[in-house]
Amino acid sequence: MDAFLVERILSDDGRSLLDSLPSYDPASVMALTTRLRAQGHDPELVSAVLTQSALRHRAVEKFGPDAARMFFTPDGLEQATRPRIADGHAARFAAAGVNHVYDLGCGIGSDARAFARAGLAVHAFDLDPATAAIARANLPGGTTVSVEDVTTADVPSHVGVWLDPARRTSGVADITGRTRRTFRLEDLLPSWNFVTALGASGRAVGAKLSPSFPRSALPDGASAQWTSLGGEVLECCVWFGPVADDSRFTARVLTATDDVVIRSEHIAAETDSVDGLAAFLYEADRAVVRAGVTGALADAVDGTELAPGLGHVTGDVRVDVPYARRYRVRQAVPFNIKNLRAWLRSNDIGRVTVKKRGVRFDDARFVRDLKLKGDASALILVTRLAQSQIVLVLEPDDSDEPDPRP
Repeated sequence: MDAFLVERILSDDGRSLLDSLPSYDPASVMALTTRLRAQGHDPELVSAVLTQSALRHRAVEKFGPDAARMFFTPDGLEQATRPRIADGHAARFAAAGVNHVYDLGCGIGSDARAFARAGLAVHAFDLDPATAAIARANLPGGTTVSVEDVTTADVPSHVGVWLDPARRTSGVADITGRTRRTFRLEDLLPSWNFVTALGASGRAVGAKLSPSFPRSALPDGASAQWTSLGGEVLECCVWFGPVADDSRFTARVLTATDDVVIRSEHIAAETDSVDGLAAFLYEADRAVVRAGVTGALADAVDGTELAPGLGHVTGDVRVDVPYARRYRVRQAVPFNIKNLRAWLRSNDIGRVTVKKRGVRFDDARFVRDLKLKGDASALILVTRLAQSQIVLVLEPDDSDEPDPRP
């Protein structure tokens, strides 16, 4: 989307045409296009406002009712931070006493909007004129938006700095036509070296990165926080200077009712045999696993971990943990198709849902080899315990029965 077309969309005529459109319905786009052109509207503008209408429709999942008043690009919408997460970024700067933030690479302005909501002064930058114009339209009056190469911007030493480096390869599209995503630190724009140099300057600096950020890449003196929303890990933020945590690695887990930060320097004890499995299995949120803080879950449930890095903890205590799912363990056996098949048949199980963690196999062949017969269903987890593979038959546990301990 070029800057001239964005300017037309943001003009009074463009906004008026966009606001006049009915609720987006993909089945009616062709007829609506024909009608608008017949009314004398420029075909290029019609196409642009219909694209905006479609993007606003998609954006409701991220931005709720605010989407109806915002402007987007396809890549900008996909990379934009959800408001609830962005509010946490802003709160961190505010808690550190920062009152002015330079947003270097603001995209459509989702984080900058959160900074402004928190009462912070914001100076936003983007290299692309069209994206900067859209950010300007999305941000409240008084917010400065500059079209500038952020690597050459004059950043005062007293301001906080926020970066959301582009994680897309310019000029390379995927099969959907969108710019191809990249997960390598060396492909970020601005570069990872630029980010870390700013972080080393002593400023309050935060950078939003991919959830696949490797723990080993975290610079000394910085902290990293993986954030999930509704069970999906959406980002890893690296924080420097006054906004860094005392704990190098943390997880932030957002659910419909909770906003929990998990930290732990504790390495959980491991279960050493199938016989050591307890009544419950807890499966940590993936942000907890990414951050390597499953020890906090083991402490919370007085349990032990099945295998390092997988996020599975077993224990006899029933505890409601907002960053983990709890299951009852119906059966636990070493990975053996014949023995598992016999147990499933003896329990009249003819349908299974298969989960796996830390192991690789063909799911379809696995189910086919079980030769299931019966009317009941079961949840099967294939995972590791110490150096061996095991199979657990589980059922979700959300009952209010008393704790099973004597």
